[in-house]
Amino acid sequence: MFTSNPFAELSASISPAIMQTYVIVMVALVVAGTLIDIVHKKSAKYFFLNWQKSKSRGTDVSAGEVVSVAVKTVAIDAITSGEFCNQRRRIAHLLTMYGFVIYAIATAIMVFQFPTPATPTPDILPQLWHIGALMAVVGGYWFWFFIRVDVSAEGNPWFRVVRADLFILSLLANLTLALIWSYVQSVDGSWTTIFLGAYILATTVLFGSVPWSKFSHMFYKPAAAFEKRMSEANGTRSNLPKPADRSDPADRDRHSMELLKDAPLNMGLGIKRETPRHY
Repeated sequence: MFTSNPFAELSASISPAIMQTYVIVMVALVVAGTLIDIVHKKSAKYFFLNWQKSKSRGTDVSAGEVVSVAVKTVAIDAITSGEFCNQRRRIAHLLTMYGFVIYAIATAIMVFQFPTPATPTPDILPQLWHIGALMAVVGGYWFWFFIRVDVSAEGNPWFRVVRADLFILSLLANLTLALIWSYVQSVDGSWTTIFLGAYILATTVLFGSVPWSKFSHMFYKPAAAFEKRMSEANGTRSNLPKPADRSDPADRDRHSMELLKDAPLNMGLGIKRETPRHY
């Protein structure tokens, strides 16, 4: 299973040209869905206007600083998901993100470069395909059952489903069915066609539902993180006050007095009565 290209085996019943066309259509659906989402939510307009407003109110930022901010955005916010303070949430996100990226890239290479048994597939590609899917499945199910914000913070049951869950559920369905289909096909199971159909359906829902799911958010997040860092660099800080300098005795004392002024009476253990897992 882990060294077998499932798409090469599938070529015995489905033409490689059909598989390649399907992959191209899915990519086109993602691009079109993201553009529709951008137009509908006016995200690009928002970021552009916010950028212009920030530039007009703040100090000039040199080209070197802009490059430095861009590098930090890529290294911290995009590559390592540094915006997540909760380590469990961060690890689950990284597993899902990198697992899906590995799975998707391996899929494209196997479908376009090694679509039939006539061109032997290097063992590393099926291994990466399965490992990537397993990584994303572990991260995705970890998030769904143990970390979801509405479950942890609002006390809702894990099976509560809203439209915002469309992306994670379709992603998990796609990856889970991919692994099951690969296994059933590797053992010549009679259920191969059924799981293949379910896998294609889940894939179509995942990539075809971009305008209604959170799929496109992965493209927005780097832009939002970059804009936030630029607002800090030019001093506008998105209209937020500058944090108090705790090393300055005056600021530290003033901060302590403000906390004491609003401190409630002794109301018991409060959040210490349970594991701190709120957001």
